Amino acid sequence: MANTQNVRTLMGDQDPVNRTRNFKEVALGYSTGAAMNEADRCLNCVNKPCVSGCPVGIPIPDFLRKVADGDIGGAYEILSAANALPAISGRVCPQETQCEGKCVRGIKGEPIAIGRIERFVADWAAFRGITDKVEPVPSNGHRVAVIGSGPAGLTCAGELARMGYDVTIFEAFHVAGGVLSYGIPEFRLPKAVVNREVEKLKKMGVKIELNMVIGKVLTITELFEQEGFEAVFIGSGAGLPMFMKIPGESLVGVYSANEYLTRINLMKAYKEDSPTPVLRNKKVAVVGGGNVAMDAARCARRLGAEVHIVYRRSEAELPARAEEVHHAKQEGIVFDLLTNPVSIEGDEKGQVQSITCIKMELGEPDASGRRRPMAVPGSEFKMDVDAVIMSLGTQPNPMSYEGTPGLEKNRKGCVAADENGCTSCPAIFAGGDAATGAATVILAMGAGKSAAKSIDEYIKSKQ
Repeated sequence: MANTQNVRTLMGDQDPVNRTRNFKEVALGYSTGAAMNEADRCLNCVNKPCVSGCPVGIPIPDFLRKVADGDIGGAYEILSAANALPAISGRVCPQETQCEGKCVRGIKGEPIAIGRIERFVADWAAFRGITDKVEPVPSNGHRVAVIGSGPAGLTCAGELARMGYDVTIFEAFHVAGGVLSYGIPEFRLPKAVVNREVEKLKKMGVKIELNMVIGKVLTITELFEQEGFEAVFIGSGAGLPMFMKIPGESLVGVYSANEYLTRINLMKAYKEDSPTPVLRNKKVAVVGGGNVAMDAARCARRLGAEVHIVYRRSEAELPARAEEVHHAKQEGIVFDLLTNPVSIEGDEKGQVQSITCIKMELGEPDASGRRRPMAVPGSEFKMDVDAVIMSLGTQPNPMSYEGTPGLEKNRKGCVAADENGCTSCPAIFAGGDAATGAATVILAMGAGKSAAKSIDEYIKSKQ
């Protein structure tokens, strides 16, 4: 008998008080019974709107039916055929605005918890060693270079490897994973999960060259002319931070969220023997309201600080996922909404001492459709803090592709690429944040998948 409940099956979390003292994963995941019960809520709609909401085109009702029937192995086969990184997307994909946002169950109740079930299936397969049983596909004799090992690069490489291509990923850092490794905290995405997906690609035959800064060690032109690659995919992400350009941003204790998270996630700054530490602060202001701001704030909280989110609009306009905002509040993070910094002050040693903010009010909608924040005259106030983390978004660092003959960029400095990943250079493809600016992991994965198909078509057209 089908589960007709309009309320989704609960998933446990770490206790809020306990988790502010550790970096272990917050969400505890579904049991087999819970996953089956939740999957059984699927109506198996004729039009399958959830599939149209998935950037990588997972046949969602098909894999949910397998789970509901208890065939978890069959569900994994369906899921992994469409999605190269299901354990990752199941954890960090904003399903509420994509597949779950289109779920018919959500009209009169709560949508199916598709992401939670996806995570369960991927973890189930990994625990049983199924993800380790990967055999390389016979080579088709063609070589492709992938710049960057973030979600776009990993997905593109995985799709090409399945087609028999000899793929080499060039990663600038000393660890593969891109933003999955340096940007997303352990408590949201355990690095063991990222490493597992990277190792799976290696078993498929994908080679990964670390500490390879394309644009410095090798140029894209040299990848073609000296290294013999037939196509190049640019998936170098968007790691160049943005600042407000207000007084005091050069003081000691002002971080970009990118730097702060990289130190903590990649360099393990929360450990006492870390070679790249961060200061243990007493009170931290995090400027911004997106998922990255929540990640930085929750990391600072775990390092012992009182943390304030400073955001110039109201809670209704917060771009962060509702789940991340909820978790941040549970962990005691204070939200100073309708508030905007105007300057940062330091002491005689150049260390952050306070931040001056002004109150805001919302006016008419701006170009983004959100109501424009406007300063309230005379409402300035000072907050004593010893660190400020700027989380205002990022843009692509053009180092990897700057100077490549004939490669066009858009007005934002991103590689100009169409929806298929094609650029102005026939043999060069691009996707993810390098082409769109900062976006979501799953959109980057979708772009990597589309580009792999275009690369395959391009190379076959030359034969």
